[in-house]
Amino acid sequence: MTSLSNVFKAYDIRGVVPDELNALQFRAIGVAVARFTGAPTILIARDMRDSGVELAEAFALGARSEGASIIDLGLASTDLLYYAAGSLDAPGAMFTASHNPAKYNGLKLCLSGARPIGRDTGLTQIQATAEMLLEAWAADGPPPTDPATLGGLDERSVLDAYADHVRSFVDVTTLRPLKVIADTANGMGGLVAPKVFEGLPFDVEILFPELDGNFPNHPADPIQPENLVALQKLVLESGADVGLAFDGDADRVFLVDEHAEPVSGSLTTALVAAAMLDKNPGSTVLYNCICSKVVPEVIAEKGGVGVRTQVGHSFIKQVMAETGAIFGGEHSGHYYFRDNYRADSGIIAAMLVLELLSVTGKPLSELLEPFKRYAASGEINTVVDDPAGAVELMAAEVEAAGGALGTADRLDGLTVDRGDWWYNLRPSNTEPLLRLNVEAPDEASCAARVAEVQEAIARLLGT
Repeated sequence: MTSLSNVFKAYDIRGVVPDELNALQFRAIGVAVARFTGAPTILIARDMRDSGVELAEAFALGARSEGASIIDLGLASTDLLYYAAGSLDAPGAMFTASHNPAKYNGLKLCLSGARPIGRDTGLTQIQATAEMLLEAWAADGPPPTDPATLGGLDERSVLDAYADHVRSFVDVTTLRPLKVIADTANGMGGLVAPKVFEGLPFDVEILFPELDGNFPNHPADPIQPENLVALQKLVLESGADVGLAFDGDADRVFLVDEHAEPVSGSLTTALVAAAMLDKNPGSTVLYNCICSKVVPEVIAEKGGVGVRTQVGHSFIKQVMAETGAIFGGEHSGHYYFRDNYRADSGIIAAMLVLELLSVTGKPLSELLEPFKRYAASGEINTVVDDPAGAVELMAAEVEAAGGALGTADRLDGLTVDRGDWWYNLRPSNTEPLLRLNVEAPDEASCAARVAEVQEAIARLLGT
């Protein structure tokens, strides 16, 4: 399998093991990353998936064969790896498939300083080099390695340092006793969250804390409502102030309020943006193109400068570097902080929410009430033969209507503003899906608008 086009995505590498990704490919990718970065040292870390050990070892061997030394951080969350790449000023490779099922694995890459590597910032070159190597190795396998010329291999833990870093985003002296339930879904939050909360005045209960890449309790995908059921139940039973739901590699978090009501990524973005602007008046805040309209409204009301971006971490980190933005948020539960090397961290966002609860003395539902201005469909995913083609068909119809079907932009997929409602249609960057997001003034109109867009798509596709 010399072609890697199916597993190299817009901003990471992801596929089924071993059908789409295997150790030989990761060895070639390790060589390619070492050549691309030219760095003397590369950091590696992995989540709890069973395949991670073999894939990380293969990558490390490939990079070491190019003379690069490897620092193995062991089991870690993705945001911990980004912190290490920033604090140690070295490129990083995180072996994870995030929220995907157990049969998947993948790789998230960054340069020193946690600068992103995406399709336009290195992934294309890394793919080309890895494919060239795999073609050369097709007959006889990779060349033998000479132990005398291999780069070094060391192990190091930065978990304690990362926990201190996370806590530095809040004034710990203002924190008060709160009951917190954290559903880590057998993912890496089970390692990181207890260390971060250690010594703080919170009564924290970790749900499904055991690290298990087979996800025996529920998928580690908190954007799906069915994966919040156990957390919601325990929040109500325990009278908790807040529930936190992390994904598999623990770089994303979703909130559940004290009434067990899920909080969208857009509302959390608005809440954290307001808090960050209170601390940093007049700053720039980023939000992606599928965030609710409430986000730019809140940024403007707080005196900040809002900048709309594409979906995806590599795009947002680049814009953050260009604009000096203090914070950025995505509807998908990724939250980015300038002072976290512009990287995303769910647990930093969670800490800021816990600080707000402590300082205001208000329940989460009350803090969120001013931001509940619109109704959103959530992300609706549909399997179609050609997601990108479906977007182009819809774009052509909107353009041909000359404004009668709304004002369109192509920042990411197709966003159409219809005045009192809008929708975004885009192909997934990581899966073979067409993604639809709709926002309208209320639930009834939102449901009607979803049906309207879906009917248009079906008609254009002839389904």
